[in-house]
Amino acid sequence: MVKIRWVADGVEVDVPLGTDLRTAAKKVHAPQGDACGGKCACSTCHVYVLKGRELLSEAEEDEEDTLDKGFDVRANSRLGCQTRVVREGVIELEVARESRESFWNEHPEHAPEDWRKKKD
Repeated sequence: MVKIRWVADGVEVDVPLGTDLRTAAKKVHAPQGDACGGKCACSTCHVYVLKGRELLSEAEEDEEDTLDKGFDVRANSRLGCQTRVVREGVIELEVARESRESFWNEHPEHAPEDWRKKKD
């Protein structure tokens, strides 16, 4: 099993090898967006890998092309829907701002009050 942590959110989950980061996030309701349903058609599941990058699948061209459309892309950026766990260990993630806001748009009941007021 692999432990995945969303550090800033205090959420973690154990998953088997082969699990993608999007599926792991959904298991524990981590605030990671999911607008296209995991089809690599948007960048709303954008995360930063803080620890455990070597435990993850390599990024393929489709993922890199989609990330090019994202905001605040960094060297440690990945799309949760395309990134699979391939080795055991601990992975630590940070949800990108665009991903968090996408999650709140999809699930406004989980959004902070100050964010909801800005949307009104």
